[in-house]
Amino acid sequence: MIDLSPANRAARRAAIEAAAKQRILVLDGAMGTMIQRLKLTEADYRGDRFKDHPVDLKGNHDLLNITAPDKIKGIHRLYFAAGADIVESNTFSSTSIAQSEYKLEHIAYELNVAGARVAREAADEFTAKEPNKPRFVAGAIGPTSRTASISPDVNKPEFRNVDFDTLREAYKEETRGLIAGGADLILIETIFDTLNAKAAIFAVDEVFDELGYTLPLMISGTITDASGRTLSGQTTEAFWNSLRHARPFSIGLNCALGADLMRPYIAELSRVADVYISSYPNAGLPNEFGEYDEQPHQTAGHLCQWAKDGLVNIVGGCCGTTPDHIKAIADSVAGVKPRVLPARERRLRLSGLEPFELRA
Repeated sequence: MIDLSPANRAARRAAIEAAAKQRILVLDGAMGTMIQRLKLTEADYRGDRFKDHPVDLKGNHDLLNITAPDKIKGIHRLYFAAGADIVESNTFSSTSIAQSEYKLEHIAYELNVAGARVAREAADEFTAKEPNKPRFVAGAIGPTSRTASISPDVNKPEFRNVDFDTLREAYKEETRGLIAGGADLILIETIFDTLNAKAAIFAVDEVFDELGYTLPLMISGTITDASGRTLSGQTTEAFWNSLRHARPFSIGLNCALGADLMRPYIAELSRVADVYISSYPNAGLPNEFGEYDEQPHQTAGHLCQWAKDGLVNIVGGCCGTTPDHIKAIADSVAGVKPRVLPARERRLRLSGLEPFELRA
């Protein structure tokens, strides 16, 4: 039985905050990579409940929270066994917007409850075994496949296929489900459009107001190429300036780049952000077959050096990473002191595509 009492939530929050002060925390690795290894069929995705659904469901990994929860829990267990402190719920695409592609928008809330719950069960199982190393669940909120800032049609630059309020409502539904399922933190991740992220933050805050309590908020953007900018055009510092009002538990980067290419942008975030820094890069860049070749010791070598250089507080892996990668990362940062939060002088800091700082 999952304990969702206010007292238990408060205790878990205190445990997260205490752990972050003591050591570098370890996130899990890729969920999609591990699901693909299972070689599931269309029937596996459908289960009995969706056997007559009118569109194909294979590839809708989040649906497995309902139709194959033991398989998802098994992946969470592998990451915890590898040394992860935090696993992300299998809910990256569990908004009504993303699920509309499968004609399943009506079960978005249920997907999030189920995804958070199966991760919670795995976390509680490992915490019971090792009470001195509590395990946590980050309720994962992906960016959706739509962008509020950029037109999907180059011939109609003014066109948008989603608006702020539509995103906000979808994110509210997702957040409610994640919290009901037992998430310890809310993770807004793989942000390529800051306006989408602002809608998510607004939605999360509204849900917190409804419930009368808050959870730690993690924010993670993605740099799309060597320009060092998000898809919507912001530099790393401008990205932070845009979102610092949310007072997150952590800010960071994930996906898109391997660790070797991501370092300068993590270093920049570490310099400007007065909150914890997270990073969970891909296992290098994909090869011509879309697969990832970077070995666990290579990924761990990069992240270990970042840790020794005082750049990070939370590390893990994204696309292509496995429990072997997470074990190598966890072993490499064990005993390395976490980054000390910088004290930044209070100034007016604004952002467009570039940051602006008013100096006296």
